[in-house]
Amino acid sequence: MPIPQGISVKEGTLTSRFGCTFGYRLYQPGEPASDHLVIIGHGFLRSQDQMTGLAVAAAAAGMPAATIDYCNSRPWRGGHRRNADDMIRLADVLEAPQVVYAGFSAGALSAVVAARNDPRASGVLALDLVDTQQIGRRAVRGLDMPLIGLQGELTNCNARGNGEVVFRIAPKARLQRIEGAGHCDFEAPSDPLCRLVCQDPTPDGPALNRTIIAAAVQDLRSLAMDERAGEGRASDQAATGPDRTYSAGSADPDASRKASMLDGFGTT
Repeated sequence: MPIPQGISVKEGTLTSRFGCTFGYRLYQPGEPASDHLVIIGHGFLRSQDQMTGLAVAAAAAGMPAATIDYCNSRPWRGGHRRNADDMIRLADVLEAPQVVYAGFSAGALSAVVAARNDPRASGVLALDLVDTQQIGRRAVRGLDMPLIGLQGELTNCNARGNGEVVFRIAPKARLQRIEGAGHCDFEAPSDPLCRLVCQDPTPDGPALNRTIIAAAVQDLRSLAMDERAGEGRASDQAATGPDRTYSAGSADPDASRKASMLDGFGTT
């Protein structure tokens, strides 16, 4: 993927405290508009290459962004908590004063855990979050920061939307459905392997991906630049469903429809 003029990219490697070595890339805007670092995690058994599009778009909007190659995941073990620890380690090494943790699928789960354990974190952006072993559900209890999510249609690769429960539990959460989006549409670029494994509700991947990137960047700005989350979103509203702002402990999403009309992340 071409890098726009004015954005510099630094590559490096670090040793996880669990022994493996992970790579990272730092995308630095020429004129940063925020002192927050956005750290972006990839999906299960994927790589930081699939998060390039979001990192580049964030940097183009003035936010320094870093992608990471998780080294603790195995086909038989997700290593999500260890991956979260590596995200925090990357923030330490890059000397980030404040951090927004972001991620896709299982990487979104690790982003939630990282934010829960890092006092520098100011928010989380979760793209088609997949929870496992109730790690996300436990991590968001008492999470004192905004959790913003973009979610695709219910498919095999997002565990039929099982991450939605995490947003119901979190004290300050908003979830946006991207109508017609499959799991692979949240990667940029994706690849044939993802399309082979994951159900694709519609063939309009490129257009949906542009919608997702635009919405994600606006949400990152709301978390990193002290803008009110969700205001002035640049995404194509015709391609997105209604926001749902969940109150803590909501039993089902329909019970929170009225809360979605409230400003910000207040609970009912």
